[in-house]
Amino acid sequence: YFFSVLLSMNIFANIEMLKLDPGFKISIFASDLDSPRQMAEGNNGTIFLGQRSGQILALLDSDSNGQVDSRRVIADNLTYSTGVSIFNGDLYFSEINKIWKIINIESWLEKNSSGSPEKILVVDDLPTDTWHGWKWLQHDLNGEIYTNVGAPCNVCLEELEEDSRFASIMRLNDGNWEHVARGVRNSIGFDWHPVTQELYFADNGRDWLGDDSPACELNRVDEDGLFYGFPYQHALNVKDPEYGDLKSGYDYVDPILELGAHVAPTGLAFYDGEMFPKKYKNNIFITLHGSWNRSKKVGYKVIRVVLDGEGDVVDTKDFISGWLDEGTVLGRPAAPLIISDGSLLISDDKANVIYRITYKQ
Repeated sequence: YFFSVLLSMNIFANIEMLKLDPGFKISIFASDLDSPRQMAEGNNGTIFLGQRSGQILALLDSDSNGQVDSRRVIADNLTYSTGVSIFNGDLYFSEINKIWKIINIESWLEKNSSGSPEKILVVDDLPTDTWHGWKWLQHDLNGEIYTNVGAPCNVCLEELEEDSRFASIMRLNDGNWEHVARGVRNSIGFDWHPVTQELYFADNGRDWLGDDSPACELNRVDEDGLFYGFPYQHALNVKDPEYGDLKSGYDYVDPILELGAHVAPTGLAFYDGEMFPKKYKNNIFITLHGSWNRSKKVGYKVIRVVLDGEGDVVDTKDFISGWLDEGTVLGRPAAPLIISDGSLLISDDKANVIYRITYKQ
């Protein structure tokens, strides 16, 4: 009990250190979680959460302070359970090589105060390699589900030639996997532009080329099946020392934005709500989880990317910072979610909380 109270005090003390744009407020939406990652919102406002610890949670009911005071375990004993998505009231969630669904999840929760709902296997044929095995799930407007399949290595080629799904973003179409983007080292986070419906995705750059190279990336998919460089080329024209001189047979698509080396983007969402000021509309929020193999830490913040009418980057700004305090890591923002009231949720898998960001003039 004492440890729990002390932890809560630390979380609320740390939140006071976070820096936001003027007019924005950050609060704790849910606490005492276990490595929270991707979130999705049901039609009735239930927040579903994938935890790296092996659970899918439903977060229910908020108290007078806007903090979740009820939760249900929807699925347990999962492997690499981070991805969640909702389509037509059905909940989809990922394991390392599987995707499951639960039909009419919020209806089931209303009718059942205990127990676990039946989960239905969608696919179980994804690669089982654990290196970059975390999945991000997202449905397009037609209900087709997209996921990432990370490279099973820091940098490699033979494994990618043996299974072309590695280092890619895939779409499940009538039971078959098809490529959306190739040459993508490890994309944990993608979303569609609310107006153009083009897919934008972040990609984590390779390690062990020094503190400042290569940069992690923001990319745009202008047509299916394009090749984004891995493992031959990284970021903007960084030739890989081992594979850069080999002929790939592809034309390389450059990123539309370099995010910085080792910042580790782990979530991405377009702002399509009404709460924030007009200038935030259709901005991209990206959670930078933070570096692990750099002599001086970087990342540990949420940025926003401003696009023009053509969908090209015109500016980037820090939106939330302060999780990195003179080398001490206070939290690691993991994934963003814009919910129906227009506020923004951010999961933090170090502090084991979800924050809620609101705006009031």
